[in-house]
Amino acid sequence: MALMITDECINCDVCEPECPNEAIYLGPQIYEIDPARCTECVGHHEQPQCVQLCPVACIPVNPQHVESRETLMQKYLRLQAEKPASAA
Repeated sequence: MALMITDECINCDVCEPECPNEAIYLGPQIYEIDPARCTECVGHHEQPQCVQLCPVACIPVNPQHVESRETLMQKYLRLQAEKPASAA
C-alpha cells in the first residue's frame, strides 16, 4: 500500500528528508509520493516515518496502490538492489 499526500499538506518539509526510499518530492503545489518507491518504510522502520511526523495527518494509504506487506518487502529489496554499491 503506497501512501499519498492529500491537499491538506502545508508544505512543511518534515516528511521529505525522512523518507528512506526518496519517494517523497515537492510537486507543483504540494509534496507528493512516488508509489513505485514507497514501501511504507517496510524494510527500514516499523511505521511509515512520514505518517509519524506529519503535523496535519495528510498521508493516508493510496487507494490506487494497495499492496500487501510481502509486496512492499519485495519492492524494498528491488530498491536496495538498484542502489549503487557506495550508497548501500
